[in-house]
Amino acid sequence: MKSVRFERDGKVGNIVLANPPYNRLDQRFAQCLREAVHEAGESDIRVLVVRAEGPHFSLGGEIRDWPGKDLNWARTFIAEINTSYRAIEALRVPTVAVVQGLAFGGGLELVLSCDFIVAATDAVFRCVEVTTAMLPLAGAVQRLAERVGRGRASRFAMLGEPIPGSVAGELGIATHVAEPGELESVAKELVTRLANGPTLSYAATRTLLKTWSSGGVAGADVAMLDIGMELYKTEDATRGFVNTAEAFDRDEEPGDLVFYGK
Repeated sequence: MKSVRFERDGKVGNIVLANPPYNRLDQRFAQCLREAVHEAGESDIRVLVVRAEGPHFSLGGEIRDWPGKDLNWARTFIAEINTSYRAIEALRVPTVAVVQGLAFGGGLELVLSCDFIVAATDAVFRCVEVTTAMLPLAGAVQRLAERVGRGRASRFAMLGEPIPGSVAGELGIATHVAEPGELESVAKELVTRLANGPTLSYAATRTLLKTWSSGGVAGADVAMLDIGMELYKTEDATRGFVNTAEAFDRDEEPGDLVFYGK
């Protein structure tokens, strides 16, 4: 039985962690996740959701598998997980993590691979690697620094302090926060909006942000027109311009459109 699977519901794809209650990153995880991301990438979905079965998102690595394993095994295992996480970031559609319960270690790093993070107020994020005299090796340090700054990234990675979902929203780690009973409805509203939005525009925005992540503002400025102007003659942009022009003629704000992703 796969510990991670890909499911599709119309325009929405779901990568589901399916090893509850803790959804630990065991030796099957990297391969199953890689296969699920591959299925997502080959499909024509317009948004990808990463979610988990059970009370917790993921408690991270299955450390009970590690004692006795040599360095080369550990390096390969972690490299394979990194490859899967980076493959999520490389997709051309917006990605949403929906987080309940605990998201520790590699589970947190999977969450940080997504564009949007919808967290329950009582969810808890934590870099736990320092408790084993290690550091996060699947991207948490640099991705936390990108979201909340170097000082807070140092605090969370070095001290291993837990971050409640409500605080994650205040700091900008989570993009959306909901009471536990409303988590699914808040996530569904966001996912539906993304699925009906201008998919090519989202892809371009993600590319520009990745360029900024590696090259700063100057690097993003250099690439911005090359990335953005490819949208100008798309069907979605053409309809968007007409919709806005007609609204301006009526002295109104433009209304929402359902886009076709073309």
